[in-house]
Amino acid sequence: MIIVDFEKKLKAYNGQQALKLNHQFAAGSVTKIYGPSGAGKSTLLKVIAGLINPEAGTITVNGETWLDTTKQLNLSPQKRRVGFVFQDYALFPNMTVQQHLEYATTDADWIKRLLTIGRLEAFATHKPAYLSGGQQQRLAILRAIAIKPKVLLMDEPFSALDKEVKASLISDLKKLFAELNCTVLIVSHNQQELEAFEGTELYISGE
Repeated sequence: MIIVDFEKKLKAYNGQQALKLNHQFAAGSVTKIYGPSGAGKSTLLKVIAGLINPEAGTITVNGETWLDTTKQLNLSPQKRRVGFVFQDYALFPNMTVQQHLEYATTDADWIKRLLTIGRLEAFATHKPAYLSGGQQQRLAILRAIAIKPKVLLMDEPFSALDKEVKASLISDLKKLFAELNCTVLIVSHNQQELEAFEGTELYISGE
């Protein structure tokens, strides 16, 4: 279970506003996160991952305290070991598809399975510059899952995929999520594309 209770200031067009959130995410669940642009959806994921620090609050994951500002406790992103799919993919330009996955895991069979799921077997030796946007996005998803995370954070993970590839990938991801028993938070502007996932919804208004 992930328990978050924090406040983080946000930059807004109309001045300063804050993301205030007190919420529990059940272990092994999928939460689909919606809300207007600038409301703090991506910020929420980055706070949980430890990439952004809130002004005040606590984060507890599976009984372990990741953040407690009153006690000046803040685990590094490396120790949190979350899987993170960035909106801009954040791929390494000098690494091949295969090397991206090898960076995350040494399990050759697991890598082979992920490449199959992402339909990237034929592109294992390609670097990101030689991949389409959809292929880059699939690689970003596979890399995040390669570490077999207990917490997986996905920021607009399907925006570059066509309908058929998206449907196939989501079908496989649902099986992987259950297999890994990971707690998944997915930010999306498109509610329809996430209808295949069973789970709860969280609306962030930014007000």
